[in-house]
Amino acid sequence: MTRHSKQRPFRPATLLAQGMPSPDAGHGAIVPVIDMATTYARGHEYELIDGQEYSRDHNPTYRPAELLLARLEEGADAILFASGMAAASAVLATLKPGDHMVLPKWGYHGLRRHFSDFCRQFGMEVDLFDAERPDSLQAAIRPGKTRWVWVETPANPTWVVTDLRRAADLAHHAGALLAVDATVMTPILCRPLTLGADLVMHSASKYLNGHSDVIAGALVTAKIDDQWGTIKTQRKFGGGIIGPFEAWLLLRGMRTLHVRVREACNTALKVARYFDGHEAIKAVLYPGLPSHPGHEIAKAQMAADIGYGGMLSLRVKAGRAAAIRAATRTKLFKPATSLGGVESLIEHRATIEGADSPTPDDLLRLSIGLEDADDLIADLEQAFG
Repeated sequence: MTRHSKQRPFRPATLLAQGMPSPDAGHGAIVPVIDMATTYARGHEYELIDGQEYSRDHNPTYRPAELLLARLEEGADAILFASGMAAASAVLATLKPGDHMVLPKWGYHGLRRHFSDFCRQFGMEVDLFDAERPDSLQAAIRPGKTRWVWVETPANPTWVVTDLRRAADLAHHAGALLAVDATVMTPILCRPLTLGADLVMHSASKYLNGHSDVIAGALVTAKIDDQWGTIKTQRKFGGGIIGPFEAWLLLRGMRTLHVRVREACNTALKVARYFDGHEAIKAVLYPGLPSHPGHEIAKAQMAADIGYGGMLSLRVKAGRAAAIRAATRTKLFKPATSLGGVESLIEHRATIEGADSPTPDDLLRLSIGLEDADDLIADLEQAFG
């Protein structure tokens, strides 16, 4: 007896491992080809062939990664950029003088600084909210004037958690849109569009690529509308395009995203638990610990069965000098900026962010890679010794 049933959607691990829907129609390749052309010839009637005209508008190598990311995020469309900052900056093209934007106090300092400076220079207003204070976001939103609410969660480098459903409700009730920097969560751990967000941004240089050898960014939209058209036009004329080889490398990295994120989450939790209550550590900041103030929200909106991310921070009891000293004594952790690669990194975040940084000067940010958990713990132990 034959059973007929509708096939359920493939899960993220399957989508990622496949990397593209089917073998290349032209010659059966199971790995996408790289199209290095910058321009394309027209047909006999001067028509575009397969919609291709010029690579700055769209190169065929971009599309497999864009389509894969859109499916992972359950969005309507996605586009790649030359960097995470280029992707985020494209959103500014939707603003006009007099508009208001809400940004997080805790989050990537470069974006906060750039957005604040840009908006003030061109007649837009900005307010910051503190995700550690539950009422701060609502107080920062101006109904009828706020155009965008920008959220990063868990937020770099304290990993404070924002309730995305509540943030979306607050933004939409005020006539604003919600954009979420989901770089740290990745679509493996959370899909903000399914929680009410309108736009998701990724610094694809981080977990999506995962090998510290590509600079890239991406935006994913909940719907295709005039605003999305404005953002795509900004990529076209603003020039923030990714190269075809980088797009190809990004897709290759994404094919192992699920296993990399799962492993990094497992190891990060082991490291966090080990140093929670350690004699050299004042506090462990990691949403996977029940003691973290945002643990219950993180548990509700992240894939807790997989984990709570591969990023955590340690606050050192002996202060700034001791924290910096420890960051120079590690053997496995590399003292470098960035995150989401297969190698573990450590950095004194206040030094990186500069004089106006709100980050405590005793804080060390850890990006957990794919090394053995016990080896990483031993490396930190000797660094604090």
